[in-house]
Amino acid sequence: MRNKRVLLLVMTFLTCKCLIEMITIRAKTSEAVHGDVLKLVRDLKGNRSAPHILFIIADDLGFNDVGYHGSEIKTPNLDTLATTGVRLENYYVQPICTPTRGQLLTGRYQIHTGLHWVLWPATPTGLSLDNPTIADKLREAGYATHMVGKWHLGFYKADYLPTRRGFDTYFGFLSGHSDYYTHVTGNYQEKVMIGYDLMENDKPANISKYNGTYSTHLFGSKVKDIINGHDLKKPMFIYLSFQAVHAPLQVPYKYLRQYSQIKDAKRRQYAGMVTCMDETIGDIVEAMKKRRMWENTLLIFSTDNGGNPNVGGSNLPLKGTKSTLWEGGIRAVGFVHSFLIGHKRNGYVSNELMHVTDWFPTLVNLAGGDLKDNKQLDGYDQWQTIKYGIRSQRQEILHNIDPLYNNTYYTRRSSIRIGAWKIIIGQLGPDSRKKQSTDLDNVCLFNIESDPFEQKDLSEQFPQIVENMLQRLEEYDKGSVSCQIPRVDSRANPAYHDGFWQPWQ
Repeated sequence: MRNKRVLLLVMTFLTCKCLIEMITIRAKTSEAVHGDVLKLVRDLKGNRSAPHILFIIADDLGFNDVGYHGSEIKTPNLDTLATTGVRLENYYVQPICTPTRGQLLTGRYQIHTGLHWVLWPATPTGLSLDNPTIADKLREAGYATHMVGKWHLGFYKADYLPTRRGFDTYFGFLSGHSDYYTHVTGNYQEKVMIGYDLMENDKPANISKYNGTYSTHLFGSKVKDIINGHDLKKPMFIYLSFQAVHAPLQVPYKYLRQYSQIKDAKRRQYAGMVTCMDETIGDIVEAMKKRRMWENTLLIFSTDNGGNPNVGGSNLPLKGTKSTLWEGGIRAVGFVHSFLIGHKRNGYVSNELMHVTDWFPTLVNLAGGDLKDNKQLDGYDQWQTIKYGIRSQRQEILHNIDPLYNNTYYTRRSSIRIGAWKIIIGQLGPDSRKKQSTDLDNVCLFNIESDPFEQKDLSEQFPQIVENMLQRLEEYDKGSVSCQIPRVDSRANPAYHDGFWQPWQ
């Protein structure tokens, strides 16, 4: 009897031990599976919080040069992306290219970087090195960063090249304009300085390989190469800065012949250039879809300034042109397209006030980056406004304080927008009914919300508003750094540098 009890106890013990081991094994397995699931969830959340970013900027594209604004120019890809995304119809840039590009990359007004005006190819200056760029910040956040196209932020020393300013790779041209086929650039002021302007990373490109290839197609091809070669485990930032549609007016015949109905030869060529750019953007989107990157991509499209009617552009119905502070010079074509916004927001038109400096904090925060060590930013994080349509944090925009604009007539040209009100000081142009004299003799005040085409100057009716806005301009002016416009440097001549524009100091 006693032996039977001992045997029963032993069997019970062994059974319990087996059960404990089974439970332990199952628990460990469950824990491992649970851990894998948690890791997968974290990875998925990480991917969603760090989308691929494709930022496309067009050069000199006018407000009336896209189909969804009623233009006769065919832009089917831009139209689809804009009308199924968020159209930014109260979005501003600078009146010329270098200041806009500097503000985009730093989130700071030109009065804080010194880049008030365009940089000629032989100008020995650039975007100051103590301003971290959006590429610096995104790379810190774990992004692969690439730039293709127009730089135009200075290159007199190697430290100013895109690959030294946060971009892992660069392919494009360093100055403000170039021949679309030969990739030859002449300095604007010193016509004797002529050379190739095409860089691959920090070295002159193999020009024999690219000579004769239309730059819009060339840049699109380079972007597709980046997409196809990208490691999908890492988020990607591509800054595509088209040469199109800046002068000179050059376009393959297949695009030109689509516009035989346009009588004006310049407008006809310009239209073909826009449509070629639109087609290239469509090809890039398709490349991202094929690699299954598109659903986790944030696409932003922007112009750098208004169109130039002298070479075919149009800003109608807005007043003014590129280089002016009228709405036609600074109100941009812009939109955001992404599945991250959600289907409910697709097709939404945002009339909230936005500025090109806003992209810096918006994108860095969206990418999980760090803004703590930055100098004073002039941009605002607009993601909640873009995604949900809530009110913009921005209440004002400093359009410009330009101390060097045509000193023959006045000391400076300035403009600021506060709420619905916009003041312009010292703006020359055929649309101005004011005298071309000093600042205070040449003040215009407009209510942009009720008068977006700037037809009625209200400066005499609302002198207190004028006074308040002038005081605000003075406050900004006190914090300005000096404008960087040194004389051109003859040592930059490409004849001394193997026929290429490249760093010379």
